[in-house]
Amino acid sequence: MIINSVVKQTVILIFRRDDALEPLCSGKFNLNIANLREIHAKYSSFLSSYTAATLQQGNSLVRTSTPVCDFGAPAPEFNLPGIDGKLWSREECVGTRGLLVMFICNHCPYVQAINKKLVRDTIALIQLGIGCVAVMPNDTQAYPQDDLPHMRQVAQEQGYPFPYLIDESQQVARQFGAVCTPDFFGYNSALQLQYRGRLDSAGKNDVDDAPRELYIAMKSVAENGKGPLEQVPSMGCSIKWRSNE
Repeated sequence: MIINSVVKQTVILIFRRDDALEPLCSGKFNLNIANLREIHAKYSSFLSSYTAATLQQGNSLVRTSTPVCDFGAPAPEFNLPGIDGKLWSREECVGTRGLLVMFICNHCPYVQAINKKLVRDTIALIQLGIGCVAVMPNDTQAYPQDDLPHMRQVAQEQGYPFPYLIDESQQVARQFGAVCTPDFFGYNSALQLQYRGRLDSAGKNDVDDAPRELYIAMKSVAENGKGPLEQVPSMGCSIKWRSNE
């Protein structure tokens, strides 16, 4: 189907690799870079969800990347239960200088690999006035290791300094447009999106000295309200949507 070809080609745009696009911009589809960029700009959210859903079939740990940052997009409201038994709203999570919403889970190896650095960087960001909150969006019936008791266990073991919330309906993840774990949404004090990139370049690798891209970007947001124009998408396991939805 042509939609599959368009999706595959458009996803490459997330990495801003024009050189990789050149051989794809010829032949029976008669597409050029300008066409693909226009498609990506119009259908970024749909393409990301479609790609994640398509690739997820038959591979629960499929690697998925986030779309480019939609600068200025407002932070959706939410009211979710945390591991502490409390309901947390957006207003209770935001700091004086911004908000970082992180979609994570317990079982994803991409999240497991960054847990130590995630704690380090969120502690530093909280001190800068950036409120931090994590949301677990996965289907816990299909993935019981992501359920609330396991969330409490992981948060205690890792020493999470932020509220850890569960999105049982998956509606909050859909409102944000989250596609994978980890998926980072960094907002300024006006709750305008300024960062949709990765934590750092290490991925699942055990690298402690990689440049702290998330921290540096959100530090800029705390200081002047703006994130960097150049951002590298986060990469992780696709969100585990309920199969009947």
